[in-house]
Amino acid sequence: MATPTSLPATFVAGNVLTAAQMNDLRGAFRIIQVVSTTKTDTFTTTSTSFTDITGMSVTITPTATSSKVLVLVNMIAGTTTSNNGFIVLDRDGTDIAVSADGNSTIVRNDQAGDSRHPTIAYLDSPATTSAVTYQIQAKMDNGTFYFNQRNASASGKTGVSTITALEVSA
Repeated sequence: MATPTSLPATFVAGNVLTAAQMNDLRGAFRIIQVVSTTKTDTFTTTSTSFTDITGMSVTITPTATSSKVLVLVNMIAGTTTSNNGFIVLDRDGTDIAVSADGNSTIVRNDQAGDSRHPTIAYLDSPATTSAVTYQIQAKMDNGTFYFNQRNASASGKTGVSTITALEVSA
């Protein structure tokens, strides 16, 4: 991989880059690797503390400490009617992508049969070349949190959720 460089100081609008300059720039801001996990089974919790959603984690080992990791999460979730559930993205035991109140995404079913499709897109700077694990966690204020199904009556009607980590060169 070419080492990314800046544009030459003499470069001005309208100039054409040389082949060597283009090769130097090719290594910058590109996807280096992609790791993804798909969950097709269900998960429920009544915990009022954040709990790992089994099967909703991904581990990636960045190739450089300057790399960024773009984490994309698509999921199907529901709660018991009119109760608030919360989802957070965790990196190696530290909650990231959280709001000021410590939650990332609120899931609430206002009617029986509702389901939600929360997503998370978070650009992380782990600053390491060691393996990093991103995990989705959930909790409830009260009631039951349903993952990959909309509610208790949807038993047997499951969805598909994914978590993907993309290493981006910086």
